[in-house]
Amino acid sequence: MPDVQLVANGSPESTGIKSNRKSTRGRVKNYVIDTNVLLHDPQAFLNFQDNHVIIPIEVIEEIDRFKRDTSERGQNARTVSRMLDEWRKHGRLSEGVHLANGGLLRIVFADKIQRESNGIIHGSTDNRILALALSIQNSDTKTPTILVTKDINLRLKADVFGLQAEDYETDRVNLQDLYTGSFEMSVTSEALSKFRLDGFLALEEGKRHSPNEFCTLSEPANPKRTVLTKVDPTGTKLIPIADVREGVWGIRPRNREQHFALDALLDERVRLVTLMGKAGTGKTLVALAAGLKRTVMDREFRRLVVARPTISMGKELGFLPGSLEEKLAPWMQPIHDALEMLGDLNMGQEARRSADLMRSGTIIVEALSYIRGRSIANQFMIIDEAQNLTPLEVKTIITRVGHGTKIVLTGDPYQIDNPYVDSSSNGFIYVVNRFRDHAIAAHVEMHKGERSELAELAANIL
Repeated sequence: MPDVQLVANGSPESTGIKSNRKSTRGRVKNYVIDTNVLLHDPQAFLNFQDNHVIIPIEVIEEIDRFKRDTSERGQNARTVSRMLDEWRKHGRLSEGVHLANGGLLRIVFADKIQRESNGIIHGSTDNRILALALSIQNSDTKTPTILVTKDINLRLKADVFGLQAEDYETDRVNLQDLYTGSFEMSVTSEALSKFRLDGFLALEEGKRHSPNEFCTLSEPANPKRTVLTKVDPTGTKLIPIADVREGVWGIRPRNREQHFALDALLDERVRLVTLMGKAGTGKTLVALAAGLKRTVMDREFRRLVVARPTISMGKELGFLPGSLEEKLAPWMQPIHDALEMLGDLNMGQEARRSADLMRSGTIIVEALSYIRGRSIANQFMIIDEAQNLTPLEVKTIITRVGHGTKIVLTGDPYQIDNPYVDSSSNGFIYVVNRFRDHAIAAHVEMHKGERSELAELAANIL
C-alpha cells in the first residue's frame, strides 16, 4: 500500500478523538478499538495521530462475521480486512506496524490467564475486549490506555473497572455548534438605502462569513424595516436574494427562511443545498416546487429525481408483495402527498400535468438502495429524510452527481429512525458542517412550522 494512502489528515481540527486532540502529541496513549468503531468508519485507524492503535483479536473475528453482509456495515468490514491485509505486508501486525502519521497499529490477543486475572466474566465478546484492555492497562501502567467504543453499555462497564472509555467522535458535530446558514445585522438607514441603490453592501474586514450565508439587514430604530440578503461567493459583501414573493409553482414563501430556501434552490451557481428544520417547516415542499419550476418550466434539467432512504419508523411490516414500484409505494407516499398538495395549490396547466410528468419519467420517485455505481447528470435531485443516512452513504450519494446536476438534501436531526446514527453523527449534519465554506453549497435552517397550527404546536411541545 503506498504511503499516501496511510496518511491521515494532519489538521488538529479533523483528526483524533475530540477530547484528546490537544494532548496526544504530548504523551503517547494506547487506544483499544472496538468493532463498532471500524464498522462505523473503516478509516478510523488513521485518526489517532501518533498513538498506539490496538485491535483485539475478537474484533477481527467480528469483522469476519460482518463481511458477508450486503449492507454498508458489510462493505466497511471488507474495507477493514483489505486494509489490514495490506499493512500485514509491511510487518507483523502482532508486533506493530508503523503508520505514516506516526502511529503504531497492533493486533493483540489476551490469553486465558490474563482474562481471568481481571475478574471479568468473559462469556460475551464485549467482556473479552474489556478484559484485554484491562490487561494492557495493568501491564503498561506508564501509558494511558483508553477503550474507544460506540457501545454505551461497554463504556459503562469500563468505568466500573476503572478503565477510561470514550466514544468515537471524529465525525460528530454538536447541534449547538452547527452552522445555521444565516445571521442578522443592524445597519443605519443610510447603509440600508445605499444597499438598495448599489445592489451590494461591503462586509467589515475581519468578520468571517461563509459564501451564500443569508443575512437579514435591519435598522435599530425601526426593526420592522428589513432587507433579506446573502453573502456573495467571495465572502466580502452582501448581495440581494431572488424576489420570489409571487411564488414558485404555487408556493409563496410565508417566512424569511422559506425566502432563503427558494433563493438557494433557484440559484444556478449553487449545486448543493441542505434544508434543515423540524416537521412542518416546508423543507420538502419548497424543494419540490423549485425542482418542478426549474425542470418543467425552465427546462434547465432533464428530470426531477426524488429519493429517500427506506428506513421505517417502528417495527418493520416484513416483505411487501408486487413489483419494485409497488414495494416502494409505501415508502414514497410522503413524496406523492407533497406533489398532490402542489397540485392543489397551483391550479394551472402545470399542476394538471403532474401525473403525466410522472408517467413520462420527467418526475422520478425512487429509493436510494441502488444508487451505487450510477452517474447522475443534468438532473434536479432531492434526497428527503437525509438525517437517516450515515456519513459514508451521503458521500456515496453526492459523489454520484454528474455534470449539470443539482442536489438538495432535506432533514431533521431530531427525527432519526436509523439505529446506527444519532443527531450528532448522521450524514446530513456531516455534509452541512463540511460544505459551509464552499461557494458551491448553501444551507438554510428553517424554524417556523407552516403545515398547520396543530403540527407546529406538536413539534414544539411533544
